[in-house]
Amino acid sequence: MERGDRLVVMLGNQVELWDTILAVMKLGAVIIPATPLLGPADLRDRIDRGHARHVVVRSADTEKFAEVDGDYTRIAVGGPVTGWLPYDQAAEQDAAFVPDGPTRADDTLLLYFTSGTTARPKLVEHTHASYPAGHLSTMYWIGLRPGDVHLNISSPGWAKHAWSNVFAPWNAEACVFIFNYARFDATRLMSEMDRCGVTSFCAPPTVWRMLIQADLSRLRTPPREVVGAGEPLNPEVIEQVRKGWGVTIRDGFGQTETTVQIANTPGQPVKPGSMGRPVPGYAVTLIDQVTGEPAEEGEICLDLSARPLGLMTGYHGDAERDAEAMAGGYYHTGDIGSRDADGYITYVGRTDDVFKASDYKISPFELESALIEHEAVAEAAVVPSPDPVRLAVPKAYVVLAPGWEPSAETAKAIFAHCRTHLAPYQRIRRLEFGELPKTISGKIRRVQLRGYELEKHPDGEARPPGEYREEDLT
Repeated sequence: MERGDRLVVMLGNQVELWDTILAVMKLGAVIIPATPLLGPADLRDRIDRGHARHVVVRSADTEKFAEVDGDYTRIAVGGPVTGWLPYDQAAEQDAAFVPDGPTRADDTLLLYFTSGTTARPKLVEHTHASYPAGHLSTMYWIGLRPGDVHLNISSPGWAKHAWSNVFAPWNAEACVFIFNYARFDATRLMSEMDRCGVTSFCAPPTVWRMLIQADLSRLRTPPREVVGAGEPLNPEVIEQVRKGWGVTIRDGFGQTETTVQIANTPGQPVKPGSMGRPVPGYAVTLIDQVTGEPAEEGEICLDLSARPLGLMTGYHGDAERDAEAMAGGYYHTGDIGSRDADGYITYVGRTDDVFKASDYKISPFELESALIEHEAVAEAAVVPSPDPVRLAVPKAYVVLAPGWEPSAETAKAIFAHCRTHLAPYQRIRRLEFGELPKTISGKIRRVQLRGYELEKHPDGEARPPGEYREEDLT
């Protein structure tokens, strides 16, 4: 392997992953992180578009590469695999390392394929400065201290893993604690957190929603710091954890393209539903999508005249997307927020998730937050459903909590709850029970649900099976 070579790393949460990250950083090579959940088609995309010359993979996953042609070095971690170099041979090499030259701060270190909630994954380029040093903002948000035992639940291959399992704890001189499991078990997780003395904990909203279905009192010594990222946390989840553990989940906002930008940092009051305020190093401006001017509600943008260290170099090999993302002197996140008088920013939705119903602007997040307050609702996603009169009406796809049946009675109870917790123009008008489509990284694919609605309601009059309507149950 030579300086500048690109290496696909597809390992689980295992020691060899951290060894490989450090080795590539020292060599001046480039990491293309990949989750072990990927299949041959996605791997082919990473090899081809990433121009990878090497792969490091668990032995159990090597068969996926049988369908991925290319002249690349194959290295297997685990048992021997015919045609693959054994990773264990590294232990036989000379321990002394002499770099072949200096590594510049602006040299490429990481090429991330984004999760692609609305389109083909973009190729995000980060440097030896933007993530390793840029994640000082993430360390500050989490509140990590030297000697902390930090648990972050994240799959390798996604940016959040680098955020909270690599650079933030390493910068803080904290211990990275890993709990591997085949199937999520909230009680077992809390037992391990107690046994190993976890002092700080970060988890995606899906995990938080599953945790509050369990008895939180089983955790005898809650972590000092608890944070959530990936998607906004509903206020009901935050309140349940506060009651059970006596600590407040502090939400944060960032992207694969950046480190944490906006957060509820330690010591500042947490406002329910708010992501917090811009962290040091990030100049955040909200841009009105109609006027293109700064406003109190609009697209969350970063002022490039004060370019943050944690911002990506750009979308590798895609000048058109770069120009779009960096237009007008701002980096455009594609997310909408609103700012209050104290500078706190509340998440409204993706620019492509917000929709209009009867000429009212609807934020799916606000409706989903109200839905999840009902005891029957474990998860929910709201999308527009075509309507011949209102153009569209809010429809909820609901994952039920244990013990609830997907029946008309349950739907009626949820509709009643929404009538008392939402303004008339926001009310859920249609409802369907079932699992939510998600990206490999766990984000809800609302774009897929919107597509379902267009298929199910080609003329606005159709009544597909399994769909409940408020007017039929009141």
